[in-house]
Amino acid sequence: MSIMVTFALSLVLIPIIFSYLPNPKPKLTGIKDRKLMQTVLIKLDTLVHNHRKAIYTITVIMILICFYGMLKINVNSFVVDDLPKTSNTLSDLQFFENNFKGVLPLEVSIDTKRKNGVMNQVFIRKVEKMENVISSYPEFSRSVSLIQALKFSTQAFYGGNSSFYRLPEGFEQAFVLSYAGNSGKNASVLKSYVDSNKQFTRASFEMIDVGSARMNKVIANLQPRIDSIFNPEKYHVELTGSSIIFIKGANYMVKNLYQSLALAILLIAGVMWILFRGIKMIAISLLPNLIPLVITAGIMGFFGIPLKPSTILIFSIAMGISSDQTIYFITRYRQELKSTKKSISKIVSDTIRETGISMIYIAIVLFFGFGIFSFSTFGSVSALGILLSVTLLVAMVSNLTLLPAFLLSVEKRKAKKVLVD
Repeated sequence: MSIMVTFALSLVLIPIIFSYLPNPKPKLTGIKDRKLMQTVLIKLDTLVHNHRKAIYTITVIMILICFYGMLKINVNSFVVDDLPKTSNTLSDLQFFENNFKGVLPLEVSIDTKRKNGVMNQVFIRKVEKMENVISSYPEFSRSVSLIQALKFSTQAFYGGNSSFYRLPEGFEQAFVLSYAGNSGKNASVLKSYVDSNKQFTRASFEMIDVGSARMNKVIANLQPRIDSIFNPEKYHVELTGSSIIFIKGANYMVKNLYQSLALAILLIAGVMWILFRGIKMIAISLLPNLIPLVITAGIMGFFGIPLKPSTILIFSIAMGISSDQTIYFITRYRQELKSTKKSISKIVSDTIRETGISMIYIAIVLFFGFGIFSFSTFGSVSALGILLSVTLLVAMVSNLTLLPAFLLSVEKRKAKKVLVD
């Protein structure tokens, strides 16, 4: 919405403002005639016309190398990813992880599907078994639950003797369960773990922030073991808590990356079809924008930058912005093709020298605009700034070399076909 509003304001306000300003001085209008800029554009023009095979070869080599790098991408997110490495919060978190098995909450909710089902002795033994299974993983702490309340009650029944810290057995069961389940002062003991109908109970654990990659494996291994204790047809067991919600959110973001990128490609391809009407033109316009994304993914793999919610944004943003430059170039090319009788080679040269100036300056502005994020103390934001800046810079180079090279190759093939016919 902001981009559309900016577009509308640019069309309306800029001409109005310019109409009230004095004529620009020669120094201001000579920006495209600067020697450095002209030298760069001439070099690009020469490269496109005389060294297309070198452009294609280098592109293919880079794609192959970056595809190998893509295989090394680590899909992993941490709850405290965005905190600076020098943050006191990270030091505190590390202390709690080393001494108390973390502070991130994991809740296990169990539905017995019947009233008073929680106070059944068989069910209580099942809960204890499940808690022992979960606590056996080094990522989790000991539980705080109904089981602990009953064990403390049994210990209290024997005058606080620590050797009786266990679930009630034999004649103790009726008294301890009745004591724990009675209303009154003791009701507050169970209120945090059991609902009023004694149908639901929960067990609380603390966990270490080991990252979404490790936790996905742990949960995948843990769920069948829980199902073997609590038959899913008789009980409903759900792992929840803010840590689990974060992991599921990270998984969803990664999955959504492929969907959103595919949707962006389809939408951009649709726009290209409306503008240029041709399958070849769609392919020519999309490839220079997809290659920078592959290169960025390869860089992430080689430098160990994980794919997580903050870095996932790079691909959709870069795809949208870099496609603008492609439209600038092809629109100018098609306009020259229709309005003049120049050769294809001459039209490509003119297009590079006319639109190349604006494309380079836009890329520079975007490079420094997003590059400012690289100075952030938050690691994820810094990675976002660096990678997005590099991607847009590579997209600019791709659109000024690969795109015109494709246009020349396609037109050259057409000319050969005409001669043969």
